[in-house]
Amino acid sequence: MSAAKENQMSDAPLLSVEGLAVDFATMDGVVHAVEGVDLEIAPGQTVAIVGESGSGKSTTAMAIIGLLAGGGRVAAGSIRLDGREIGHAPEHELRMIRGRDIGLVPQDPMSNLNPVAKIGTQVAETLLAHGLANRQNVQQKVVEALTAAGLPDPERRAKQYPHEFSGGMRQRALIAIGLACKPRLLIADEPTSALDVTVQQTILDQIGAMTRELGTAVLLITHDLGLAAERAERVIVMHRGKVVEQGPAKQILEAPQHPYTQSLVQAAPSVAAARLRPEAFHTGDASTGSATQGPGSVSAGTDGSLSSSKGNIVEIENLTKVYPVRGQKEDFVAVNDVSLAIPRGETVAIVGESGSGKTTTARMLLKIIEPTSGLIRYEGKDVASLSRAETKDFRQKVQPIFQDPYSSLNPMFTIERLISEPLDFYKRGSSSDRRTRVRQLLDDVALPQSMLRRYPSELSGGQRQRVAIARALALSPELIVCDEPVSALDVLVQDQILTLLGDLQREYGLSYLFISHDLAVVRLISDYVCVMKDGSLVEAASSEEIFTNPRDPYTRRLLASIPGNELNIAS
Repeated sequence: MSAAKENQMSDAPLLSVEGLAVDFATMDGVVHAVEGVDLEIAPGQTVAIVGESGSGKSTTAMAIIGLLAGGGRVAAGSIRLDGREIGHAPEHELRMIRGRDIGLVPQDPMSNLNPVAKIGTQVAETLLAHGLANRQNVQQKVVEALTAAGLPDPERRAKQYPHEFSGGMRQRALIAIGLACKPRLLIADEPTSALDVTVQQTILDQIGAMTRELGTAVLLITHDLGLAAERAERVIVMHRGKVVEQGPAKQILEAPQHPYTQSLVQAAPSVAAARLRPEAFHTGDASTGSATQGPGSVSAGTDGSLSSSKGNIVEIENLTKVYPVRGQKEDFVAVNDVSLAIPRGETVAIVGESGSGKTTTARMLLKIIEPTSGLIRYEGKDVASLSRAETKDFRQKVQPIFQDPYSSLNPMFTIERLISEPLDFYKRGSSSDRRTRVRQLLDDVALPQSMLRRYPSELSGGQRQRVAIARALALSPELIVCDEPVSALDVLVQDQILTLLGDLQREYGLSYLFISHDLAVVRLISDYVCVMKDGSLVEAASSEEIFTNPRDPYTRRLLASIPGNELNIAS
């Protein structure tokens, strides 16, 4: 009988944490990041830790694996793996434990992958380091790991670099590395936050299969309550470094007792499909899918075009982007003959799996990359023919919020300088006016003023994304291209940001192109939805019609993959 099977049959927990306290030494004194955390994980069990950004959930996970950031230390408590104390183990012992006994899937793919090493090389390093492959069979095992993580064409992908992958594909590469050694405990820190729902389902099914077959336990760190309810047996809720509630997953989420847990559940769109706020979008009668409410109403054409009484701020016609592929005779068609429009003052969402072409479409609109063919008009002008002065004005009016906040923020700038940079460049107001504007923007995205002197590396993933959003809002643009703007945020801040985007739209008449894999968020915020698959537009209609009467089988499959859709969540 295998050791994993024996552990699964015993009553002893695989991981036991008692009274864990973690402190960080900072210039302002000692910060008590985690206080008095108790948790247990049995072999083969999945336990989820949920809570907002900064609640201490990732710090708890990093303390378990001995990877606390600089200045961090386990100040008190015990961490035992299979009865063996590892909380204060020396580094050489922890190196033997990491990967083989405890695997890790970190949150931020771009900062955790080596940008100058091929993906296959990075997976192979893990396998070779732990003696699970040799030089003769390592490539085969790399392909197997990438396949298990849901990457298409793994032989070709193994030869590519991280910058050639989309955000979701990079996250899947990290998952492949974390699962390659088949660890006894897998710490998954937001493992699917950058993935579309269908691939998310594939990855989580694979993790579930490992749990059942090998007795692998999973500690799942997530802000997605639907995912936690669907995939974990137990849920631990953390707030300000402390555990405020824990118990069976469905019990916690269907009948939360603590006020903080109740607020998390109320703010979660991913588990709130049955109680949408109708004022959040302007589409009309669900039975027809027509939009009939007021001057902002929209109607969809079969080719993805829109007609609106407000007129269109953006019109895209027959847009195509083709990339040559090294060593391949056939080129890669990233976007294929896409036509759509964005009505003034409305929100158009593009949804689809990772690699479907939605981000490429957005980057062509932003003039970051040039289309191979097709036309993009902004306020009636061909974007490709804009002069240098007109392009400068265009970039004030059209602002991006990128998916990966770490790579889109200069790590050498303070938060104050990052947000004020566009204001300084375009000389908006006096120095005093700009400082006031920066502080107001921090308030708008729910960040404290104490963040002004910090650097991106000192912020959590969710906090960095809020800085990116504040920066995009700085110039009061007319159109904001939002590429997964809330994928890194916990549900409370996500709700605040979506409400903020809605308030700004109503107050200033802003238009949004909203790229997302979170269909519940899309339903909450969008007027109109375009569904993309393999570079092509497969369905386009009002938000209400897409979600109540989807016509394309691919759209129906996306909707069926929303985690927590069938749960009876407290309202």
